Amino acid sequence: MNTSSRLSGRLAALTGNPYVLLVFTTFFWGGNVPAGRLAVGEISPMLVVFLRWLFAFALLGLFARRQIREEFHMVLPAWRLIVVLGILGYTGFNALYYSAAHYTTGVNIAIIQGSTPIVILLLGFLIYRNRMTSIQLAGAVLTIIGVLVSASHGDWQVIAHLAFNKGDLWLLIASIAYAFFTLLLRKRPPCSALVFFTALAAASCLTSIPLVIWEAWTGNLIWPGLKGWLLIAYIAVLPSLFCQISYIRAVELVGPARASVFYNLVPVFGALLSTMILGEAFSLFDFIALGLVIGGILLAEWGKPATS
Repeated sequence: MNTSSRLSGRLAALTGNPYVLLVFTTFFWGGNVPAGRLAVGEISPMLVVFLRWLFAFALLGLFARRQIREEFHMVLPAWRLIVVLGILGYTGFNALYYSAAHYTTGVNIAIIQGSTPIVILLLGFLIYRNRMTSIQLAGAVLTIIGVLVSASHGDWQVIAHLAFNKGDLWLLIASIAYAFFTLLLRKRPPCSALVFFTALAAASCLTSIPLVIWEAWTGNLIWPGLKGWLLIAYIAVLPSLFCQISYIRAVELVGPARASVFYNLVPVFGALLSTMILGEAFSLFDFIALGLVIGGILLAEWGKPATS
């Protein structure tokens, strides 16, 4: 067997291993946390959102153009839903996410973003009346306490007077927007996941244009230099494109329920990478908050109804 054949065999083995794919995905999603912080002062947040989805859409259009042509007719009737999903899950979420990076730490971003599965659980119960066990409720409460510890940095006076850092509040709003996005995915058109993702990237690119115009009009537009372009390249190629494709492939192999458990690694990787790359202090309260958030999510996963 020649070198090329051995390399192809190893790549096939990696892409066929869902756990390798899921760790790869969550690691680079976690890497988006320090990337967002590093972008501060290098490129303005609305421009990050626009360029992220512009490049992701361009790459998808280049490599998946045949499949897009074949399935375009499935997507077009659902264009209103796709625009709403793009605004909630990609444009709105990312605009709040990268704006929050100007006001809070990478560790906080990782911890609060990690609460998203619990927000999805609670909204699913309130809106769709999805079954929720007492163990899941306990997990939700544990996670909420963890978010409060993170956002307040252990200062209970902050909680009592609702004086959270506005970056932390924006992250909570972003998590709620992404939760609505996730719940609405049940209405997605009957096309392949890759084509659906391409449509969402296109919608997100278009709906972020008014935000960039507003940013320029207010004098806050920062055009990227070399460091800014490198950050955009990372964000567009890894968290936006390859991670999404890897996650789709992993879900195909093990199903959404087992794959979703790995989302718990995102705040872990995000917090660790923020500490390593940004040199941020990882305090005792950060450690407690991270443990509460992840523990609450795992408890909710363990306690979910047998039929869910």
